[in-house]
Amino acid sequence: MPQATAYHHGDLRAACLRAARELLEEDGSAGLSLRAVARRAGVSATAPYRHFADRDALVSAVAAEGYRELATDLATAHPHPSTPDELAAVAVAYVRFALDHPALFRAMFAEPCDPTSEERVVATAVISEYVQSIVRSAFPDSDAGALATAVWALVHGLAFLHLDGKLDASTPEIVGDQVRATVGALFTAAHALFTAAQGTGAAFASPRQP
Repeated sequence: MPQATAYHHGDLRAACLRAARELLEEDGSAGLSLRAVARRAGVSATAPYRHFADRDALVSAVAAEGYRELATDLATAHPHPSTPDELAAVAVAYVRFALDHPALFRAMFAEPCDPTSEERVVATAVISEYVQSIVRSAFPDSDAGALATAVWALVHGLAFLHLDGKLDASTPEIVGDQVRATVGALFTAAHALFTAAQGTGAAFASPRQP
């Protein structure tokens, strides 16, 4: 255990965030506090307060890091997905991120945070804009905001179902197959509903003559 020292530290904020990530990985959010972070970083108990007003501010900064890393993973899976297979690859990347960083993922989405944290707001906006850009590209005539929320909710739900053991997460292959099948089923159902709606509209527009 590092010996607590005065504030003289090369990059205190980065050291605190690194310590917080380590604590999350080891004990989950239960072991995360400013005092614990100070002990892990080897600084005085009051030093973290120079950068974080309270635990919520610390969690917000950690979450912002997570959002930035998630955004990178999604863009790496495909920067501009437009086909069902490309969208499924992005969905798989999202679920894999959750499974590879379970404590961080829960901190990002299930922990109290500082609603005024500009860093966190900006980081979440990047994810939101990425999802909306996908929707605008794949479904140009849709309500991008509403459909983006629906898509995010689906993929986010899959992530937590895998995290919580409700779906088989024993191997990356099984996870990938499940996520791709779910996304594929959604597009198949959406296409069927759209086709049916068009048929109904045509029937009303051109009624049969007696």
